[in-house]
Amino acid sequence: MPLGSLNHQAALPRARNELLRRNHALPTPHATLYLRTLPFLPILFTSRPVRNRFMKKWFLCLLTAVATHVAAASSCTEFTPGGQWPVLTNTKMAPKTRMLCYADFAVLHSGTTHGPLWSAEHLTREHIEAAKDMTRTNRFFEESRLPAGEGATLADYKRSGFDRGHMSPAGNRWNEGAMAESFSLANIIPQNRENNERLWARIESAVRKLALKYDDTYVITGPMFVGQQLQTIGPTHVFVPTRLFKVVYVPSKRLAFAVVVDNVATNRYNIETVHELESASGIRFPGIPESVKDERPGGLKGV
Repeated sequence: MPLGSLNHQAALPRARNELLRRNHALPTPHATLYLRTLPFLPILFTSRPVRNRFMKKWFLCLLTAVATHVAAASSCTEFTPGGQWPVLTNTKMAPKTRMLCYADFAVLHSGTTHGPLWSAEHLTREHIEAAKDMTRTNRFFEESRLPAGEGATLADYKRSGFDRGHMSPAGNRWNEGAMAESFSLANIIPQNRENNERLWARIESAVRKLALKYDDTYVITGPMFVGQQLQTIGPTHVFVPTRLFKVVYVPSKRLAFAVVVDNVATNRYNIETVHELESASGIRFPGIPESVKDERPGGLKGV
């Protein structure tokens, strides 16, 4: 704990939280480390006026440091292969899209479907090990950064018959802030309950095992909407996906593939090449090398 007066110690967390609340972001690990290691020791040996001036200067430095880290994290390209976001090739999906950056994943949200079009995360062995110790919160919330009418509401899912299915899963989150953020409805789609609790849970677990085995693993997950008569739920008319996909890319093994499942009660899943998914989904993944986009592994262990 930094040394200083109790009033200053209490004020710093409040100020930091207010700054982060306004920016809708969490500090990077470096910013958090900075907050914990400010050298307040000399303040104890100064007079009150000098101490107050010193504290004001340090407080301004503190806010600047946090703001800088928040701004640096706002691009959130660290969650996508090669720092390149997926590209929408289906122009019908493009209107009302917004990029939302979170602590350890990023979402492209659609104000048309009222949900995510894709959610990207960069998994490492260290993160997955840390995630094992996290407790699921189940505190779903409406995304305040979206304009009125674009985001799903809690009322949309009430008695809908669908689960609130994560795209970037809660089970991959490795700290309390990231766990809480994963329950934003901007990261959620209406998912068949049995699918979510059984097959999809096994797929998520299998991907975590890949990250434990190979370390750096990029995962991009999203819904697919196929057909002219799409089902919707709730007053906002949130679109119900017909299928779900998960793209997995392991750079060290030059391994890339897609898992695709129907959004129904099923134990069947398809392994597709990235090129096949790009054609079917209307989303291109430029950060994955073209040379590995036609690879197709045999399956996922444990699914």
